[in-house]
Amino acid sequence: MLNAILFPILVVGGLGVLFGIILGIAAIKFRVERDPKIDSIREALPGANCGGCGFAGCDALAEAIATGKAPVNGCPVGGAKAAAAIGEIMGVKADTSAKKTAFVKCNGTCDKAKNNYEYDGIDDCVMASQLVGSTSKSCAYGCMGLGSCVKACPFGAIKIENGVAVVDPEVCVSCGKCVATCPKHIIEIVPKKKKVKVQCSSKDMGKAVMSVCSAGCIGCKICEKTCKFDAIHVVDNIAVIDYDKCKNCGMCANKCPKKVITGYRVEAPKPATPAAPATPAAEAPKAEAPATEAPKAEEPKAE
Repeated sequence: MLNAILFPILVVGGLGVLFGIILGIAAIKFRVERDPKIDSIREALPGANCGGCGFAGCDALAEAIATGKAPVNGCPVGGAKAAAAIGEIMGVKADTSAKKTAFVKCNGTCDKAKNNYEYDGIDDCVMASQLVGSTSKSCAYGCMGLGSCVKACPFGAIKIENGVAVVDPEVCVSCGKCVATCPKHIIEIVPKKKKVKVQCSSKDMGKAVMSVCSAGCIGCKICEKTCKFDAIHVVDNIAVIDYDKCKNCGMCANKCPKKVITGYRVEAPKPATPAAPATPAAEAPKAEAPATEAPKAEEPKAE
């Protein structure tokens, strides 16, 4: 009876040991060498796993950089510091390009944009966009203000203010999560140092824009005519800036009649032209006072 129990146990145990030895030998024989640079690069990355680089987390990005499938500055969160560290590991010079930030192309706040109806539902732009009309605002292109981008941002760089999403450029790392989430596609990544930006996404004609929002671009082309650097053009009834050409002069913002363009600059007052000195009036000749006769000496009286 005892043998009937021990024999199967020994057989199964022996087979387990045998297979373990075989698998161990196979693991050594067919082992794929891992590039030690991958671990070093992974340590240099911030570990946010936000996906802003286009890869499935920091591990995937580290492997892509090590194999040459991604640039050393591929992490938008780590910025110049991480790029420099990874560049040193890879033995190349990191291209520390200018920092970028997300920007919401809408300024249709509650006091500027009209509403078709009062929305009372789930605070989620993606869900609300599936409804008939897709938005409670009269402008079909404007920010819905329900905060899908706020929930998507892993860094707390975006919030809703007066019905419109607003990005804090000092906190934003340009990971692109909000860009991918926005159902209206009105968030874009722009160079942080560029102050001149168009706060509108409407492609409607000017009259239609003014009927639904007082802060919309009317496509008047004044900005296009004002720019001396050919950096802004009206395309599909909306002003579009070429950031490679823009010099941040702010002239287009100063001339925009609807104040849709940010970067307004206060022009220095022109120095006053000094007034010409007044010519003194010719003095009228003074009338000569009549000569006073000297008193006559009294004649001596005759005695």
